[in-house]
Amino acid sequence: MDIKMLPVYFVIGGAVVSAATYFGSHAKSLLAAFIAFFPAISVVTICSIYLASGTDAAVSYTRSMLILLPPWVLYVVAVLFLLPRIGLAGSLITGIVTYLGIALLIMRLTQ
Repeated sequence: MDIKMLPVYFVIGGAVVSAATYFGSHAKSLLAAFIAFFPAISVVTICSIYLASGTDAAVSYTRSMLILLPPWVLYVVAVLFLLPRIGLAGSLITGIVTYLGIALLIMRLTQ
């Protein structure tokens, strides 16, 4: 990994979070979600992996993203369902615990 790229990663991540937060807090949730889901971070990550380790490593990473997509979807569903019922902290904690549990199980089963 090129240590000089860390500030670039930091700025991209911060810009994505800032833009999504700005639009989400101004009742433009679809635009905020579009910005948050725009694959800028994964593009930078895939390019970095490719440049550091080549095609096989980049393909492996991309395949792993797909394998871990179901736990992420369950995280989002948990937050969506629980947020109005138990509040922000409880829904986020439950969603993250759900994600971690299922993701770790998948990771163990696929190794």
